[in-house]
Amino acid sequence: IMSRACTGHLEDNISECDFIFIALYPQATVDYLEKNAGNIKQDALVADCCGVKRTICERCFALAQEYGFHFIGAHPMAGIQYSGFKYSRADMFDGAIMLIVPHPAEDMAVIGRLNDVLKTAGFASVTTTSAEEHDRMIAFTSQLAHIVSNAYVKSPAAERHHRFSAGSYRDLTRVAKLSEDMWSELFIQNADNLVFEIDGIIASLFEYRDAIKAGEKDKLRDLLRDGREKKEAIDTEWKQ
Repeated sequence: IMSRACTGHLEDNISECDFIFIALYPQATVDYLEKNAGNIKQDALVADCCGVKRTICERCFALAQEYGFHFIGAHPMAGIQYSGFKYSRADMFDGAIMLIVPHPAEDMAVIGRLNDVLKTAGFASVTTTSAEEHDRMIAFTSQLAHIVSNAYVKSPAAERHHRFSAGSYRDLTRVAKLSEDMWSELFIQNADNLVFEIDGIIASLFEYRDAIKAGEKDKLRDLLRDGREKKEAIDTEWKQ
């Protein structure tokens, strides 16, 4: 939370704040803004930090318009698998990407104000998107990965993995250490996009399983080659 003079409890000084960043769970974010919107000064800039955007932006855009401040949805692409203030780090956002979702009619000067603040926090770049596109992409890049990691570690073999595992196990299970309270809320609020991604990976896994079970080496090679070439093509595109 940033302002010219915000000290003590935020609620006592909220009317003085030029910038307000709300770092709460999705529903708590909406509840907080509904409770305090009337005390936010005109033209102040409010941003959230939630991993979903449609439900957040729909309500918070309306509150901003009603009370005369600016709201921009935000989602920092940085974090660790642990929850709680004790795991905070001063360099958490160094070199990271911030996704922002401004109202379609938002003034570019206001977006510029937010960009300036984000740079001081260490963000390397800011990507502007819509709430719909954000939720579609995050279902794949983040939420599906957490689902797969959390499900993967439930294998009975995981209990005996020591001395049998290296980087692959470590990389795939890192985000299994999630906060079930936060992530269940995020998953439910993005259910349509996340279910689409889960259905897609289930279908792909069935292809691999069926080829292995039937001993179809050529089919399996094709599947593996397709995945490798897809990964290589994506990496090459991003390097250009």
